[in-house]
Amino acid sequence: MSRRSGILEFAILGLLRECPMHGYELRKRLNTSLGVFRAFSYGTLYPCLKTLVGHGWLIEEPGNAPEDASAAPLSGRRAKIVYRLTTEGKEHFEELLSQTGPDAYEDETFAARFAFFGQTSRDVRVRVLEGRRSRLEERLEKMRASLARTRERLDDYTLELQRHGMESVEREVRWLNELIESERAGHDLKGFTSGRSGRRSTTSGASGALPRPGDTPGPDASDDTAT
Repeated sequence: MSRRSGILEFAILGLLRECPMHGYELRKRLNTSLGVFRAFSYGTLYPCLKTLVGHGWLIEEPGNAPEDASAAPLSGRRAKIVYRLTTEGKEHFEELLSQTGPDAYEDETFAARFAFFGQTSRDVRVRVLEGRRSRLEERLEKMRASLARTRERLDDYTLELQRHGMESVEREVRWLNELIESERAGHDLKGFTSGRSGRRSTTSGASGALPRPGDTPGPDASDDTAT
């Protein structure tokens, strides 16, 4: 199983833990509400659902809500099916939630894991955040070493692009530091974001933008220069 298909299965199980859904609603949540998958097709979704049903983690039930008409070319007039998480599926999802290894914090998977932090224990959240921070710190060290070796051979635009990449990683590391500190202090995310907004509002030149996990922050934050 590829890492991307694995995180897709994780996301589907997590969404269905909230409530049963039609394929159309699942696709909508994956594409928009969850904010993890983009340009997500039915041609990818339904084979994954079939796999999860085959494992016994989901069951199919008759439903009343209409499927999106755009799904029809893939399989004719699709039956109105609702997907529901089974007891085994819930147990499997909870097992996935408890994992804190690299599959929880690499670039391809961290955003989806973060999206379900509300269903994750604080201890697991801290370990995943620490793993992500460690991975980014290793990347930052390599980027700095590479820049030091090649600085004289790069044109101005390539050099600026590398600097921007470093600043983006530095911003995420700072964001992770604040999240970890907040989690260890026992604060919920609402308290974290409120406190962070307050700190930024008293800092000259602060942009006030919260980096999203897995995204590259924009270059408009003048207070986030590399040190």
